[in-house]
Amino acid sequence: MRAMRAESFTGYGGLKLIDVPRPTLAAGRVLVRITAAGVSPLDHTILSGGYPRATAPLILGNEGAGVVEDPGDSSFPVGTRVMFCGSYGVSEDGTYAEWVAARAEDLCPVPEAVDDAAAGGLPVAYLTAQITLTQAGFAPGKTVLAPAIGGAVGNAAKQLARAQGAAKAISTTTSPLKAKQARALGFDDVIDLSSESLVDGVARLTGGRGVDIVIDSVGGALTSEALATLALNGVLTSLGYSAGRKTTIDVTNLIWKRARMSGFSLFAQAPAVKATAWTSILASLSSGKVKPIVARTYKLDAADEALRHLIDDRPFGRVVLLP
Repeated sequence: MRAMRAESFTGYGGLKLIDVPRPTLAAGRVLVRITAAGVSPLDHTILSGGYPRATAPLILGNEGAGVVEDPGDSSFPVGTRVMFCGSYGVSEDGTYAEWVAARAEDLCPVPEAVDDAAAGGLPVAYLTAQITLTQAGFAPGKTVLAPAIGGAVGNAAKQLARAQGAAKAISTTTSPLKAKQARALGFDDVIDLSSESLVDGVARLTGGRGVDIVIDSVGGALTSEALATLALNGVLTSLGYSAGRKTTIDVTNLIWKRARMSGFSLFAQAPAVKATAWTSILASLSSGKVKPIVARTYKLDAADEALRHLIDDRPFGRVVLLP
């Protein structure tokens, strides 16, 4: 089969299109013919040598969608459209390939209304968003801040919170163009940080009350600013650091508001937790209240170009590889 493999972790030039044997099935695995593979910042981190647990050569791709061709000992019928994510492209070969032997417990059926490209780019972001919302105590009527409307997790968390009854589902952008794109796509309550501070924007949108939950996939200085937007007993979950790994906080924002901060890793979540999250996600997808956004698709052999576009251009929506 064809695959885009990182022969070395030396940047884009380390990716090579190669032919390798189709994966064989072990117990608990399902052979999936890949129809779409999400391209993520994690792929770039690994390819750049920034993830020491990964070793080359490695076929990248943490998530994807496809069709069951051999169900192994699972209950999935041949021909089932599925989507999945896991340790693929990190500790084992991933989805930048024509076939993957996926764990049955990772697979989720794709709703008819969701096309292959959207399905290939939604598992990590939507599972992360749904689980962190649940763990933070989300319920209808609560207010949520999920920065980075054009990013995967920020967009997913805003959409899911809004679909599931949030009083306010707020997001941000640092680009006037993305603010315009957000409005055109029907996203309200997006703070343009090029013209207004995060604290001022949240105060304006919440009448000075603040937000109950922050899902922070950005990191850096924004983490400190987001902490300051919390309402009494608010919760901030940190799960990304695209804007930097270090920040300085005002501890009184924790003490006086009786707030909580926690970290999150999707890799650490039990299968039962993911299965519960998928139930909520599928309901929101099937209702049409949530619509994953794909910014651009690339052919498999252009994975290096796809990663460059994701990292350098920071598009509004997901970047996805197609066979």
